[in-house]
Amino acid sequence: MKSILIKNAQLVNEGSITTADVLLQDGRISQIGQNLNAEADETIDATGLHLLPGVIDDQVHFREPGLTHKANIETEARAAVAGGTTSFMEMPNTVPNATTQELLEDKYKIAAETSLANYSFYMGATNDNLAEVLLTNPNTVCGIKIFMGSSTGNMLVDNEETLEHIFAKAKLPIAVHCEDEQIIRDNMAIYEEKYGEDIPVKCHPEIRNEAACFKSSFLAVKLAEKHNTRLHILHISTEEELKLFRNDIPLEQKRITAEVCVHHLWFDKEDYDRFGTQIKCNPAIKEHRHKEALLKGLLEDKLDVIATDHAPHTWEEKQEKYKKAPSGVPLVQHSLQMMMEFVRDGKLTLEKMVEKMSHAPAILFNVRERGYIREGYWADLVLVDINKPYTVTKENTYYKCGWSPFEGHTFSSTITHTFVSGHMAFSNGTFDERKKGERLLFDR
Repeated sequence: MKSILIKNAQLVNEGSITTADVLLQDGRISQIGQNLNAEADETIDATGLHLLPGVIDDQVHFREPGLTHKANIETEARAAVAGGTTSFMEMPNTVPNATTQELLEDKYKIAAETSLANYSFYMGATNDNLAEVLLTNPNTVCGIKIFMGSSTGNMLVDNEETLEHIFAKAKLPIAVHCEDEQIIRDNMAIYEEKYGEDIPVKCHPEIRNEAACFKSSFLAVKLAEKHNTRLHILHISTEEELKLFRNDIPLEQKRITAEVCVHHLWFDKEDYDRFGTQIKCNPAIKEHRHKEALLKGLLEDKLDVIATDHAPHTWEEKQEKYKKAPSGVPLVQHSLQMMMEFVRDGKLTLEKMVEKMSHAPAILFNVRERGYIREGYWADLVLVDINKPYTVTKENTYYKCGWSPFEGHTFSSTITHTFVSGHMAFSNGTFDERKKGERLLFDR
């Protein structure tokens, strides 16, 4: 692998911004300093650019195997890298569901051959695969995923005894989708009676409402507290749920953590008028007050990480009526640029953004030697021009589904280079796929 010297970058790392040079050798960060005179195969003048640790996205759906008409690991990993995401953790509700060790390893084999980004895959829990779940290796798998509310797929875990056993015995972090199934079904019946098959998409946050989210998250927290489980609640979408989380201890000491997704920070209920089913997702994008509360919760460290829940569907599928249109939004390519808009508007600092998108996921999942710009660590890095506007078009959208809710939108920043385990995988719109990403490892 060729060595690369990055010169004169504005290095954003561990709460500070400094001007520095960074030398990449053999996949790792070899040296950090000023005026480095080291020889390298390639030198990049990063004057005026910001160098960030690569984004670690702890929740994506890349659809392979089984749903590859929507997406696959190769296409979505490319899109991730183009957006500055160097590592992803992918969900088990593929077809077949990743609910056995053999099926889980099948996904790792595909990624080893095709993923431009670093990768890990969750083991999926069901009502009847506890023994299989408990075989999962804590050092080579990111976590266990439980759907405590049904979403895309058929992996609802609603057996109380099963939940108790998983929470009591799991040796890995448990990541949960929390929405109460009965509340949602009861609400759906009300709206079906009122609208028949023509329920407006704007009713989505009333069907999958605050009560459904809070009741399920509350149950998950109580189970975790009872068993001292390492619990991570995904895609928090309501103001009410914030009271379940604490910010009076360091992240390293937390047993219960929470994630917020970029779309719940960006969109609100009023956006259904413009985007319709394009932004239909579970949990639902809700009223404006929730968006504001989530940002506040992020700044106050009640919400620990920012992720995407990247979930592509074909354009044709998304054009169906409300009940038939699948839930999920393709987001992984633009998540860093989305959050850079919050930085531009003074709502978030660069340092805090890096903390929530890179450092915190590494801490939360005990990711080995990633998530920071440190000598000896893997060289997962992103160069960003914060003053170069970038307009999203069909041509520069790399998802297999071929669409984005941001098509036509101009972001204020541009991702210029992405380095994955020391390999310059993306540079000014061009990919180099001669080296694939690495399997994430975990110090547990």
